[in-house]
Amino acid sequence: MTRTTLNSSQTIPSNAPQWAVMMRRFNNLLMYDLGGGPRPWKFAWIINFQKGGTFFFLSLLMWLYAPHTAAATSPAAWIYLALHGSYGLVWLLKDFCFPDPGWQHRITIGGGLFALFGLAMYWSFGWLLISGTATPHYPLPDAAWFVLCISLVITGSAVMIAADAQKFYTLRLKRGLISDGVHRYIRHPNYLGEMMIYLGFALVVMHWLPFVWLAYIWLSLFATNMVMKEASMSRHPEWATYKKRSWWLIPFLL
Repeated sequence: MTRTTLNSSQTIPSNAPQWAVMMRRFNNLLMYDLGGGPRPWKFAWIINFQKGGTFFFLSLLMWLYAPHTAAATSPAAWIYLALHGSYGLVWLLKDFCFPDPGWQHRITIGGGLFALFGLAMYWSFGWLLISGTATPHYPLPDAAWFVLCISLVITGSAVMIAADAQKFYTLRLKRGLISDGVHRYIRHPNYLGEMMIYLGFALVVMHWLPFVWLAYIWLSLFATNMVMKEASMSRHPEWATYKKRSWWLIPFLL
């Protein structure tokens, strides 16, 4: 199987679906190559700035809005700060211990600004809640709803970190298909973990914007990356057996 270069940083297998090739090309243009010119920073620097700054950004919002709205210091706001803020700090720890090679590519100034805008959209979730713009009405009693949201974020973080750690350390020792551990029954556990985390955030806020933004990211970026990954993994002899006994993303459903 041959591989085709899409840009200076990524290649794709020749058997990837055409729609995925087009989406990857579009995503790469926006995130890596927008505007052309010099590439002064790594994608990882943009991501880590946003992730690591989330706790401080949300805390600042709560301080600024506290004199103006009770929403800024509501139980939902404090819980959201603990969840989203701590997740950002956990991400920094993960990146320090086992950085993802995919985020180490250098990107253009335009690409960096676009990436920063996209990541700042996640900050808008907290702003909606803390500013009182979102007035969440939960379908369950507040305490029960918060249990659901917290459980999603904690479990998703464990799945994501375990999957990334297994991939990082396994591939350092042996290249090939990873089909055991966290990947035994789910082919994309890292994406499942990320989706659980951000779904938990959105369910705390309960505003239409987070759900629309997550749908866009999951369909345009996550789905494309997962399809590309499967096209690449299909070159391994054991792929057919692994695919038959595992789920794409969600056990027993998908």
